[in-house]
Amino acid sequence: MAFQPPLTICIPAETYAPEVNGAAKFTERLAAGLAARGHEVHVICPSPTGVPSTDREDGVVVHRIRSHRWYFHPTWTICMPWETKPAVARLLDDIRPDVVHTQAHFVIGRYAFSEAHRRGIPIVATNHFMPDNVRPYLPVSGPVVDAATAAAWWDLRRTFQSAEHITVPTQLAADLLTENGFDRPIQAVSCGIDLSRFRRAQEGVGPGVGGSDAAPTVLFVGRLSKEKHIDDIVRALARTDPGLGLRAVIVGTGDQEPALRSLAAELGVADRVELRGKVDDRELVRAYQEATFFCLPGTAELQSIATLEAMSSGNPVVLADAVALPHLCEDGVNGFLFPPRDVDALAERFTRLCRMPAAERAAMGEASQTTAARHDITRTLDAFEDIYRKVIDEPRAA
Repeated sequence: MAFQPPLTICIPAETYAPEVNGAAKFTERLAAGLAARGHEVHVICPSPTGVPSTDREDGVVVHRIRSHRWYFHPTWTICMPWETKPAVARLLDDIRPDVVHTQAHFVIGRYAFSEAHRRGIPIVATNHFMPDNVRPYLPVSGPVVDAATAAAWWDLRRTFQSAEHITVPTQLAADLLTENGFDRPIQAVSCGIDLSRFRRAQEGVGPGVGGSDAAPTVLFVGRLSKEKHIDDIVRALARTDPGLGLRAVIVGTGDQEPALRSLAAELGVADRVELRGKVDDRELVRAYQEATFFCLPGTAELQSIATLEAMSSGNPVVLADAVALPHLCEDGVNGFLFPPRDVDALAERFTRLCRMPAAERAAMGEASQTTAARHDITRTLDAFEDIYRKVIDEPRAA
């Protein structure tokens, strides 16, 4: 193979570490992975403190620009247009990237598009956004929300279709964009995970560790936000036979934490619902390894890194049959799908897994690992390197 010189890559993102969500974690892994391959990688993202800063983290130069808390969401930060436009323009002039790979189309992403176009820099755009992610936080309902959703799709199309290349995490996510009016080619590139991180941890530890007498555990990992429908896990657990002893472990933080605690108490299962909050990497890996199975009831997932991590750890999965989640679960093979928001159906899947012989659950876990193996981060990095070189080499329309 001929020598390929390293690239200078700029990744504008609306969310990044220390924020914990799928888009932030993907961007962090992508940037660090590219930097480890010898590329010069710059991330432009909101400052979690509001104060601008520039630091080198894991080989990546992270430019955090001035931001402000968004009134309608308890943790999100936003950047004001009149502050963002000059900041992005200045950074692009300083960085002089070969390619811009934007992760969103809101404020930072929007000015990344316009300023990169102005400078003739090719753009790769990856979409992590669905209007359903923000519907629960809008202070209106009914037809107004429907109109806002339609406007959001229009705005996403108008912005993203000006990119030289568009990607999404799964083919189902690509189909969703096409169904909502996209007429440009869209490539599915998995967000990818470091499979070795979870497989190494399996030595001496396995799903449901603790022996045959250990209580079965259903695990959730992610933001505790409305669109994740974590309350369905608590309600379903409460509808299972108490004799099963099923427990729920919920890892993550978010605005729904007080409501989940109150719901567990109201349903009389507070002693079987553990909210662990934010945990470090070692505790997270162990949570996956100790779980009997993993559940994600969310209805706005374009992939789900947490589900891939659980599958790589050898967990059967119980997933809502919505958007891209069916891409990760072959019903009855590596877990079960259930109709979204159907708590009785979810409780039935929980019961079935709890009563299943350990050997059958183990076979489901092995099937999960087989599926997860197709999402190794090295494949993702290879794919994006190929995309970057393609858009750099292709002539652009004047």
